[in-house]
Amino acid sequence: MISAQAWSDAQELWDFQQMGHELRPCSVAIGLGSHDLGVADVTANLYHRGLTPLIVFTGATSRTTREAMPKGEAWHYRERALELGVPADAILVELQARNTGENITLSRALLEERGVPVESALLVSKPYEERRSYATACKIWPSVNWVSASASMSFTEYVDSIQDARLVIDMLVGAQQRLMVYPEQGFMISQEIPQTAVAAFERLRAEGFTSRLIPGLS
Repeated sequence: MISAQAWSDAQELWDFQQMGHELRPCSVAIGLGSHDLGVADVTANLYHRGLTPLIVFTGATSRTTREAMPKGEAWHYRERALELGVPADAILVELQARNTGENITLSRALLEERGVPVESALLVSKPYEERRSYATACKIWPSVNWVSASASMSFTEYVDSIQDARLVIDMLVGAQQRLMVYPEQGFMISQEIPQTAVAAFERLRAEGFTSRLIPGLS
């Protein structure tokens, strides 16, 4: 049973993750691999809206996805985008990345190898990881103008779509922790974090939403 306070705190972290960027045409859209095929849906929609001529899906597998996506998260994203009418020649696939930093680093290498100039990029993630992904991308590839994008839905709607509230809250807590500690480790740019988000994180961690925390820092 998830307490009312935990739901409220999770909503606080969800709201903080939203970047609120206005979508606009970009050189490429980069869909970050995960358990959530909705990222592929959003990326395909951006292509069909004419906001990008090219998609990169990036991601290997993780403990969450190795059974459901055995060919690699990026490959399953590609299959989903093809089902949604995106042409094969508009999709590049990167199948080695196992974290957000590698998603950006290896996508950059792939695009450079293909000779694709990139001035701006739509960075497509799960809704609860917009800010974390943006901060990472800005650190690793600072010359690109990044525009965050994700499924437009409420926290409750997203939980209903995943049908695993504890997993979503665990992920929110993990994303928040990384925003707090990774800048010092050189993995992302610093973000101004409101005290309300810090307090929500601390309460959720104390309540046991810890499965996605960095080992040794829980």
